Amino acid sequence: MATIEKRVGRRSVSYRITVSDGYDGNYKKIRHRKTWRVPDGWSEKRAEKEVQKVAIEFEQKIRQGYEIDNRKTFGEYAEYVIGVKERAGVKHNTILSYQYLLRGVREKIGNMKLVDIRPFHLNELYRSLQEKGLRYTESKVHIAMDLGEFLKEHKISRARLSREAGVSHTTVTSACRGNKIFRQQAEKMSKALGKPAEELFVADEKTVKLSPKTIREYHQFVRVVLAQAEREMLVPYNAADKATPPRRVHTTANYFQPDVLGEILRALEDEPMKWRVITHLMIVTGCRRGEIMGLHWSKVDWVHQRIKIDNNLLYAKDRGIYEGTTKTENIRYIRLPEETMELLREYKSSQEELRIANGDRWYGDDFVFTRDDGRPMHPDSITNWLDLFSKRRGLPHINPHAFRHTVASMLIADGLDMVTVSHQLGHTKVSTTDDYYDTCNRGRALEEKALVSRTLCSHTRNYIKKKR
Repeated sequence: MATIEKRVGRRSVSYRITVSDGYDGNYKKIRHRKTWRVPDGWSEKRAEKEVQKVAIEFEQKIRQGYEIDNRKTFGEYAEYVIGVKERAGVKHNTILSYQYLLRGVREKIGNMKLVDIRPFHLNELYRSLQEKGLRYTESKVHIAMDLGEFLKEHKISRARLSREAGVSHTTVTSACRGNKIFRQQAEKMSKALGKPAEELFVADEKTVKLSPKTIREYHQFVRVVLAQAEREMLVPYNAADKATPPRRVHTTANYFQPDVLGEILRALEDEPMKWRVITHLMIVTGCRRGEIMGLHWSKVDWVHQRIKIDNNLLYAKDRGIYEGTTKTENIRYIRLPEETMELLREYKSSQEELRIANGDRWYGDDFVFTRDDGRPMHPDSITNWLDLFSKRRGLPHINPHAFRHTVASMLIADGLDMVTVSHQLGHTKVSTTDDYYDTCNRGRALEEKALVSRTLCSHTRNYIKKKR
């Protein structure tokens, strides 16, 4: 039975409730305590009646296994949950995302006790994120001096800096031009030059208002943490389930019209072979960016004209470039047209020539797409290249995922069922595919699909003939 102790302070009156719950391993009583403060203006009789109700409820929760009196804060417990998820095998980039999201919610609810968090606290968090935004330091930095002059003064070539820092020559050139580069690359360059990174590079701080989609990511993270607390019986319910995050905004899948796709294909004819093949594969397969960049030659089936998609090339600040499973951890085979197989054969021959020219300097490990020395490419490189390519050629902005949407629309227009289309795209659920490509999109794609196919095949054939 709970015991109640009245405490009279200078400014308020409170009651300490204690519930005994068996003995620990040292035969000492396990006691749970809760403090209940009397609201201002309450009479003693009313307070004593109310504290009896509070004590009974507290004791019931203890008997049911809930540690309602625990002192864990959301921030402390969130770090524990992230560790649990990591040990359970959650993907590394998801763990990094959780750590990033935790930083964003610390100010509002990080120091709150788990048991004190209510739906209105979370609604206030979402409102604050939407109206005030977050202040953060950019992940990219720019040079704080004339790097070109510095290298010239110290008689250091860009090639030497690239080699000693372990970054690409393009990154060094970009830094010399004053463009922003990733912080990790800046740190490597600074170390190679024997200078502190903060002396050579500057990072900008920004305050940005968050979109409803981003705020829902914060909501989902809080929900994951509180769901674990609910499973471990630290809270009686998940407050995030009862909160009201911003409404999900449904966006129409962006894909290229036939005339735009034709312009892209024509412009690609004069581009380096590697980038042409990368872009071509994205257009004909609809694969994710990391799936294309992580493709191995051993996964190219020359006999059956198909490729095996079973891994993903990723980047993390603490790991660098590494391989992981596909986003949905599934394995799929995608058939390729003869024109694409011919392009791959031609590209493989050119890569072999490059490998021979490099000799012992070649670091290749069976990757289809590599840097000039055989090392795997950064998965962001295709996004950056397409952005520069579209600007250089006067084309509309090109993002890799638009090719994915284009393929999906073509397949649907070709009459394929959603299960087949979902498998081609590597979606876990057919409903995911159906949500993106609704009936309206399907009808529009049906009118354009044939023209897109003819445009793709004709430009590919012309390119192969011209090269021969």
